[in-house]
Amino acid sequence: MFGERIEKLRKSMISKKLECVFIMGDPNRNYLSGFTGDESFSIITMDKAFFITDSRFTQQAKEQVNDYEVVEYKGTFPSFFTDIIKKLAVKNVGFEEDIVSYDYYKKLSENLDAKLVPMEGIIEEIRLVKDTDEVEVIRKAASIADKAFDHMLKFIKAGMSEREVGIELEFTMKKLGAKDLSFPSIVASGVRSSLPHGQATNKILNNGDFLTLDFGCIFEDYCSDMTRTVVIGDPSDKMVEIYATVLEAQNLALKAIKANVMAKNVDDAARSYIEKKGYGKYFGHGVGHGVGREIHEGPRVSPKSETILKKGMIITDEPGIYIPEFGGVRIEDLILVTDSGCEVLSKSPKSMICLK
Repeated sequence: MFGERIEKLRKSMISKKLECVFIMGDPNRNYLSGFTGDESFSIITMDKAFFITDSRFTQQAKEQVNDYEVVEYKGTFPSFFTDIIKKLAVKNVGFEEDIVSYDYYKKLSENLDAKLVPMEGIIEEIRLVKDTDEVEVIRKAASIADKAFDHMLKFIKAGMSEREVGIELEFTMKKLGAKDLSFPSIVASGVRSSLPHGQATNKILNNGDFLTLDFGCIFEDYCSDMTRTVVIGDPSDKMVEIYATVLEAQNLALKAIKANVMAKNVDDAARSYIEKKGYGKYFGHGVGHGVGREIHEGPRVSPKSETILKKGMIITDEPGIYIPEFGGVRIEDLILVTDSGCEVLSKSPKSMICLK
């Protein structure tokens, strides 16, 4: 599996005229190697692959990494980097320009005979389409989130604080097998539910509040992402209207998702409906994004996206309406793109739930 990924990278290297690539970002390095640790490096040429680490991770690397020569370095890495690139006798080295800081770039290039060249996302491009193993792991991460949400529906009561809810949600996902959270959970109630990224506070849940939960977990280094909005007590007529609008928009986007469709067309399916209902100014973000080793990765599902969806991509579908001083609703599923449509990996119910 990892050997196949390396070969895909080498094909991209040919198209970019790169003789060698240097990888230090955890998502890309581990995607290509199977390593689960951090603070290590990979150097890949057209016929060689080196996994480079220090004494803290050498044993782990030898156990986990099979398609590379594992090399332990001592001293400073920039000095080691200069020596190994000299031995490889390459003229250019691709690097992750969004990962390597300017200060580190200067250290790497100080005595280097080769030219450092931005890779321009060639590994991220490969990662856009998930293979069967990746899909199954993400499916499991989504299942953990679903089970946690089911538990939370029995746990949440008026009078609790947002923090109590957030702590219970995190504990439950980890108890169910999650390695960690995909991101700090969004727990926003009442007027705070109009904050798309409102993290938990000491605010108390009151009857008549919207409560938005946007959360996910990491399972075997892959993320899940889901949002559900519930009502504490009984909803007002306006709350029912807003919820129904977001739910229909979310379903319209779902119907638009399939291979060979422009991502911006999926966004438009939801956005145009929300605008038709008069709430367009209250929906400011894109309908979705890719999910994988990172919680936010390609492709973007937004009005400006030029990406054409492909079978095997995993994206979110998450329209929302956020009205200041009133509250907001977001409904989000994790979606696998297929040839004929899509598979919804998030199985939790989406009809309005009122907790009493």
